[in-house]
Amino acid sequence: MAILPLFGTTSLAFPESLQEAVEHGEVFTRGWVVELILDLVGYTADRDLAEFRLVEPACGEGAFLGPIARRLSESCQAHGRPITDAMDSIRAFDLLERNVLHARDLIANELRGAGWSRSDADTVARAWVGQGDYLLQEYEREGQVDFVVGNPPYIRIEDVPNDRMTAYRDACATMGGRSDIYIGFYETALRSLDSRGRLGFICADRWMRNQYGRKLRQLVARKYSMDLVLTMHDVDAFQEQVSAYPAITIISNRTQGEAIAADTTRAFGSTQARDFLSWCETERGPAIAAEGFQATRLPHWFPGEDSWPAASPARLAVLEDLSDRFRLLEDAVTGTRVGIGIATGADKVFITKDADLVEPDRLLPMAMVRDTTTGRLDWSGSYLVNPWTSQGELVDLTAHPRLAAYFGEHEAVLRRRYVATKQPDRWFKTIDKVDYKLTRRPKLLFPDMKLTIHPVLDEGALYPHHNLYFIVSDVWDMRVLGGLLLSKVAEAFVEAYAVKMRGGTLRFQAQYLRRIRVPAPEAIAAEDQAALADAFDRRDVKAATEAALRVYGLTELPD
Repeated sequence: MAILPLFGTTSLAFPESLQEAVEHGEVFTRGWVVELILDLVGYTADRDLAEFRLVEPACGEGAFLGPIARRLSESCQAHGRPITDAMDSIRAFDLLERNVLHARDLIANELRGAGWSRSDADTVARAWVGQGDYLLQEYEREGQVDFVVGNPPYIRIEDVPNDRMTAYRDACATMGGRSDIYIGFYETALRSLDSRGRLGFICADRWMRNQYGRKLRQLVARKYSMDLVLTMHDVDAFQEQVSAYPAITIISNRTQGEAIAADTTRAFGSTQARDFLSWCETERGPAIAAEGFQATRLPHWFPGEDSWPAASPARLAVLEDLSDRFRLLEDAVTGTRVGIGIATGADKVFITKDADLVEPDRLLPMAMVRDTTTGRLDWSGSYLVNPWTSQGELVDLTAHPRLAAYFGEHEAVLRRRYVATKQPDRWFKTIDKVDYKLTRRPKLLFPDMKLTIHPVLDEGALYPHHNLYFIVSDVWDMRVLGGLLLSKVAEAFVEAYAVKMRGGTLRFQAQYLRRIRVPAPEAIAAEDQAALADAFDRRDVKAATEAALRVYGLTELPD
């Protein structure tokens, strides 16, 4: 095994800051979790495991290597092989010398206990485990590994020395932004897989939804198959308590096929893991709800690089079905668009309730979040002090002396904004331009933060503030669409994709509203259109949901 030096030298030392980060990032996996992952990837003793190559990227003290050594030993005995036939069958890495020594001792003891000679056991253990940085190895990086399993380290990017992080980013294209280094472990492992090779990690699942996981999601969606996601947020999966939001992910090097989505409760342990494995390996129906877990089989995983949904397996199955059968809300065919209101960079200057502050044609009535509280638009009298012409140009201040005087009073504040420092000759502009057509268009408004989905209709009188998102359409009756979006079906899409804030508050941002699927307007029966519009007018969520279920062809919306 070729172990690269850590800093271009043969020294095994590395910066104390990195050692502290690695030690802090060590989270050791319980044995039954390891056994489940090995079973899920197919690393089982009935196979001739000496013929395969397995990599453990960050072995720690050997939580995975103990069961791996036991299975490989049993396989060699069953197939009449000496254990030395498996010298090249395992490669394990760790940055910490003490972990390497501990893991070697564990393997050697396991093999000697299985009847192999001390000499062979020690030789194999040394061959299997070496000190090195997995992300910077040249060993079998591309397409030569059958299995990669493990628990990648949880190390924040700011805890990694700059030179090491630069090397990581050069080696791993998916490590963008404020990426945790486990992103690089996923990429390196995936690229190492042979045809039909499989990865099995227990790791934080934040990458499936956060911005820093976008490039990794893109890589998986383009080249690999997400075979299984077993969410284990409340499970006692590690030897110490950590807030890691873990999930077991099984990914294989093939085109996307059937996928299993599963979730667990605190009751999930070794017994439930065996029950789950049994269900996975048999054809016992498309879904199961058992003690400690529920799971469902999906025709495929969710495509693309955008955030993948988080929900119960039953709800994920419904969302995938709807995604396959219906179009996205934002759609060029219907001219439906999702957007956000105007950002000024200085609301205290640009927003006023004084109708005589400047020239009347420089005041644009604005919809604010507080105007939407009741579910109907109750204008509170706010105006935008508007520096834009209908042609999208800044006004000539000399032609508007009152506006010029007002902006002049606040020039120092306006010039301190980033948008003004970038364009000092346009210091009185708002961050966004005013789209004059938007004011006159009927639109549905959504407050950014709300416990439940809350569409409010503006018939075409106001311009939205930047804390409001809006939907306009060339085709939809906005009351019918409003009824659909008031329903729990529409809310389920946002809930699955949005990041929940403290207290369960949802963010109804454009990126999440765009994930909602809707039928073609003309495909909705007249009676259902009437029911949706009526439910919207009455703010009756239950009635809106009942009508939406009929429209979507659903009998219920699972929890």
